[in-house]
Amino acid sequence: MILRISLGITAAIVLAACGESNQVASQTKAVNHAKTSQSQASNELPIPLTDPKALLGSQLFFDTNLSKERNQSCATCHAIATAFVDKRLDAVGGAVSLGSDGHSMGGRNTPAAGYAAFSPAFHKMSNGEYRGGQFLDGRASGLAEQAQGPFVNPVEMALSDGDAVVQRVKENPQYQQTFNALYGDGILDDPKAGYDAIADAIASFEKTELFMPFDSKYDRALRGEVKLTPQEELGKTLFFSQQFTNCNACHQLNSSPFNSQETFTNYEYRNIGVPANPALVAHSGGVIDRGLLDNPDIHDPKQAGKFKVPSLRNVAVTGPYMHNGVFKDLRTVVLFYDKYNNPTRTINPETGKPWAEPEVSENIDFVELEKGPALPDQRVDAIVAFLKTLTDQRYEPLLDDSAAVID
Repeated sequence: MILRISLGITAAIVLAACGESNQVASQTKAVNHAKTSQSQASNELPIPLTDPKALLGSQLFFDTNLSKERNQSCATCHAIATAFVDKRLDAVGGAVSLGSDGHSMGGRNTPAAGYAAFSPAFHKMSNGEYRGGQFLDGRASGLAEQAQGPFVNPVEMALSDGDAVVQRVKENPQYQQTFNALYGDGILDDPKAGYDAIADAIASFEKTELFMPFDSKYDRALRGEVKLTPQEELGKTLFFSQQFTNCNACHQLNSSPFNSQETFTNYEYRNIGVPANPALVAHSGGVIDRGLLDNPDIHDPKQAGKFKVPSLRNVAVTGPYMHNGVFKDLRTVVLFYDKYNNPTRTINPETGKPWAEPEVSENIDFVELEKGPALPDQRVDAIVAFLKTLTDQRYEPLLDDSAAVID
């Protein structure tokens, strides 16, 4: 099933990209269109996949030559066939991603790239807390800045610097022609400007409807195209009710429920007491992940242990869960939340042992975590059923497909 999804999506992108890249003159004429589309993209998402800069970005996104060993692309860790996450199992059981060198490993679970374009720029709010940005600690303010990170990260794509990335791009004459057409003659001869243009093209691709189709069962039900089952309807009611679960305190962007472009995150930062992943801690030599406090621009100890609230779009097919991949099953995540209000939830079903202590015990948001009542199993299952309805239509076959994990 994954192979069919991958081939279908990739073929569509490649055909569109080849149709454009083989006609540089047409791209030159489309420069003004691209600039207009880029301007609109800041206010309107998604943008068409046929946008010239997005097409260029799609080629870069799949280009394995832009890694040290020429074996890894953006799509390696953000695989389109698996809802833009890394389902390989060769790094701490899939909790993190393997680098280009074949042995280095990332320190956190790869975030899904779908719907990431909706995150606002990283900023400090009036209450002193933080919101927005990319990565789990907000260290990149926007998509373009985020796109530059993995290329030069020594445990990821591992190129030496931005200029090395530009030089790899310049190896391809077609790239040079396309960049000249879209960003100006000689853009790749300036290392900084060239690197910025590369990142901008990738960001444009990530702003397309491919990354944010809004066609899940939840969306189709809002449009009256399908009906949720009674169990899914119960889960939806529970999810959006502060009286029953308080899920939407963090996982709702719009002030009114049932919005057609709800991303299911407020883009703020929370410490919810997630336990350490023992395998990951062992690999890192005992390093504790301090979350937002590890952002080089943040020095407030009150931010330790906080991570950006993720979107719940495609959550049912993008495990493992939490910043460190410590939980494998979505139902376990719901039970973990319920343990704060339910004295019977003492055992982690994945380990058969009591829930482990938080990785960072300071700054846990008990105020929000302890608001809801205890959930009986029926309601836990209903919430899980509702969360499955947030799966993009093309990924629905993965909900019950054991092949969702790739060796």
